[in-house]
Order: sequence, then structure tokens, then C-alpha cells
Amino acid sequence: MKINFNNVLINNDEINKYEDMVKDIHNKLHDNCNSQDNFMGWLDLPINYDKEELEQIKICAEKVKNNSKYLLVIGIGGSYLGARAVIEALTSTFYNLRENSPIILYVGNNLSTSYINDIIKIIGNDDFSINVISKSGTTTEPAIAFRIFKKILENKYGNNASERIFVTTDEEKGALHTIAKENNYQTFKIPNNIGGRYSVLTAVGLFPIAVANINVDKLLNGAIKAYNKYNNSNLNENDCYKYAVIRNLLYHKDKNIEIFASYEPRLHYFIEWLKQLFGESEGKNGKGIFPVGVEFTTDLHSLGQYIQDGRRNIFETVLNIENTNESITMTKEENNLDNLNYLEGLTLDYINHKAMEGTIDAHVSNDVPNILINVDKLDEETIGELIYFFELACAMSGFILNVNPFNQPGVEKYKQNMFKLLNKPGYW
Repeated sequence: MKINFNNVLINNDEINKYEDMVKDIHNKLHDNCNSQDNFMGWLDLPINYDKEELEQIKICAEKVKNNSKYLLVIGIGGSYLGARAVIEALTSTFYNLRENSPIILYVGNNLSTSYINDIIKIIGNDDFSINVISKSGTTTEPAIAFRIFKKILENKYGNNASERIFVTTDEEKGALHTIAKENNYQTFKIPNNIGGRYSVLTAVGLFPIAVANINVDKLLNGAIKAYNKYNNSNLNENDCYKYAVIRNLLYHKDKNIEIFASYEPRLHYFIEWLKQLFGESEGKNGKGIFPVGVEFTTDLHSLGQYIQDGRRNIFETVLNIENTNESITMTKEENNLDNLNYLEGLTLDYINHKAMEGTIDAHVSNDVPNILINVDKLDEETIGELIYFFELACAMSGFILNVNPFNQPGVEKYKQNMFKLLNKPGYW
């Protein structure tokens, strides 16, 4: 993985002013990562994960693969976005249209009646299992979905339903922990010192990822690679910290919107995960860079005009996959009515990369700074490295901004209002 900062329109003197601050934050992160009183347990997770639980995850994943056509992943936010990001990046945008079994379906991330009914119709009479993911078990959206689909499972399998329910929750407390214990469900733990959006490399993400036939050992190896690569307090030698600093420098130059872009549709949900990671970590106290996502070249025909000529308060972070290991070559047609014969012999991947290069040049020339993150290919190790890179960059960036990147107090406001409107006891 290599990062190109040549188009950020910032000089090294500006970056180096943050050298002492970065070193101080780095030391504080590592001094506190093992404490149970904060949410920094993700920091050394790649070298300190629960190996026994990982083996149990693999065993249970095989069980689901053998007895279920569908796995319902019930969760919201960090409880499902990370897993979905990895699964779609490493399989296919159309993974669930294949005959692969089990098919992964995601519920509990909205309150739409139509969405839930569509899932019920899709499952029909086929075999399915549930992985419900929630620290407390009382978050409204997943709790409702779990109640609905648990009932369907119990009606279908009777006393054997419990063998098809896998619970990822707090190890010691909470409503979902109590439900799992009372019903003898298989449980996996959400570590106390790891928050939801930083939890993809725990059982939260690893179980559904394993069910999707993705090698979780290689995924963790990629994270270990990033841990070793970026465990360095020297700003000039650490591109992860340099990215965090540059984001803040751009923010102070009124570049307060970061556009995460990719030219690979498989990264759609990876960008959705990035939006949650940075938005929920930095958007507080009236501060923060607003994260949005685009898919190019598609969105060049919708948002492209604004990015090129609209307000100059934006910058781009582009994820570039250098090698796809797939090939489509353009051929010649005799009549050439579409005027595409000039592309004869070129691969579609080559054309896509030229579109990217042309777009970057156009945007940078019109005051849209660009950070280009190049990875060789999409595989487990690459994705594991990217996950850890962005988690660490987000933590560093949040502390530079002087906010707590591990809480989300603003999320509770809508819940309180909703509970009042629904006459929930204690909210009137």
C-alpha cells in the first residue's frame, strides 16, 4: 500500500509543525490501549486477538455453511457495516445473486416494513440462521429485527431454533447477553474496550466474514502488517499519521468535506464504513470533516459537475486498486458507429485508470486537493491493512482535532425524541 500526497497542495513545513503533537498522541494511544476504561483495544488487536474464540468462529461458520442457505446478520452501524464492506470487496457486488450458500442478508439496520417483508419473502421456506450483533441488545432497529426473525426461526425449527442463533454481544452484561444465556445460544464477545465502528476485526465482523468463505487469518495478517508498519511515532516516516495531519491542515483551510472515492464498485460498502468511521468519530463539538462517498466513473455523471466547479470546500481521498486480475479487451468493429475503434487492444482496466488519472488532474487543477491511496489488489491482506490504516488514522485525526474519536453522544438525541413519541416508559 502506497499513498501519494503530491496533489494535496500543502508543503512539508506545514506538516512538520505537527511532529511533536503526533508523537505525544501516539504515545498516549499506546500507553492506554490495554485499559478497560477507554475504547482503544482495537489498537493492538491484530497481535492480541482471542485465538480460541477465532477457532470457535471458524467451527460455527462451517456449521452455518452446511445447514443454511441464508445467514441473517442483524445489526446497525458498526455492527454490520464492516462485515459487509469486507464481504462485498472480496467476493462480488453481486455475491448474493450467485448460487453460493449461504447468502448473507443484512437486517436490523433500518425500520422499513417493506425491507423486512422483502427479506421474509426471499427466505421463504429455505433454511437460515441468525447472527445478531449488539453490545446491549436494546438498540431499537436490531432489537426489533431480532424479535421478528427469532419468532420465524422458532416457528420453523421449534426447539432446534436455538442452534441457529449466534449472538455477538457484551461478555458479561446487557439484555442480549441475558437472552443468550437463558436460551443457550452460541455467543461471541464484543470486547469492552472496542467500540462498534472499530470492531470489524473482532467477532462482530469475523463471524459473518468467515461464513462468506473469506480467509479471516489472512485478513488479520493484513492488519498485523499495518500494525507493524504504522507503529512509529515519527511523522515523516508514517504515512498513516501524515494522512491524519493533512486532513486537519485541509480542514483549517476550509476544506471541510472529504470525498471518499473509488473506481471499483466492490468498494461501495467499504466507503460506507469509512463514512461511519470518520463521521461518528469526528463530528462533535461543532467540529469535524464531513465524510461523503462517490463511485467513479458513475458519479462523474451526477456529482462530477459540482466537484469540478462548485464550492471549493472539498478534498478527495481516492482508493485505487492497481491490479484487478481480470481482463476485458476492447475489439475493433468494422462500422465503428460508436467511434470506439481507437480503443482497440486496450483493456477496460487500463481505460478505467486513465479515467481516474484524467479526473484527478481536472479536480486538482480546480483547487480540489487529492490524496491517492494505491493498493496492489483486492485480497484479504490488503483489506485487513486498509481497515487498520483507517482506524489508526481516524483516531490520530480526531485527537489532533481535539475531540474524543471513540464516543458518539449525538447519536442518542434522535433515540430520546423517538422514545418520547412512542411513549416508552421513562421518556415522557
